[in-house]
Amino acid sequence: MFTLYPAIDIRDGRAVRLTQGRSDEETVYGEDPVEVARGFAATGTTWLHVVDLDAAFTGEPRNRHLIERIVDETGCRVQASGGVRTLADVEAALVYGAERVVLGTMALKDPSFVQRVLDAVGPRVAVGLDARGTTLQARGWTEEAGDLFEALEAFTAMGVPRFVYTDVARDGMLAGPNIEMLQRVADATSAQVTASGGVSSLEDLAALAACHERVDAAIVGKALYSERFTLAEALSTAAGDRG
Repeated sequence: MFTLYPAIDIRDGRAVRLTQGRSDEETVYGEDPVEVARGFAATGTTWLHVVDLDAAFTGEPRNRHLIERIVDETGCRVQASGGVRTLADVEAALVYGAERVVLGTMALKDPSFVQRVLDAVGPRVAVGLDARGTTLQARGWTEEAGDLFEALEAFTAMGVPRFVYTDVARDGMLAGPNIEMLQRVADATSAQVTASGGVSSLEDLAALAACHERVDAAIVGKALYSERFTLAEALSTAAGDRG
């Protein structure tokens, strides 16, 4: 089954989208992220990808309480991301109701952190691999952080159950996903892979759903907010390509 994750990026309590991850390239799409989540849930989504941009940029997790409201008011499962720097951050997100927590910069800067989190909370984590080509990017894509495939090998050996792969050159650009690199990533691990970045059309979603057996999910943001297609159309396309 191919799963769609509508993205809700939260900054200063509002739903926003950034271009190329830049904090100064922001478009506000909703004053109330919970209302945005309710709209997605009413269309039939079962998962949401919720990013705390304040935590990502400043280290201050000011939006965690919104995870609890989103879960309570929508019944959706939440994949939480953004500024996860400590085991306490992971545990707090889970307490607020997140189903899964994505580890980003800390995973790349201190791989042993991933093992500690896996030991503490088991499979309710994923590792975000944001890459420009094969070079990983950290700290809001401002620092290089090693080789993509070396990281994949190391984290797979640890038992990471899922990776969220983002081609940063395509994120927020509506340029289409990097199918070839996704296939290489999926071939390099036994874990499941969520695709992120670049989706611009229903054809892109269909291509993702068919590209590899381990690529079983996609995060969609700007294409939904800019009305390239509706969520109902996206859910139908994703379901149809995996039977």
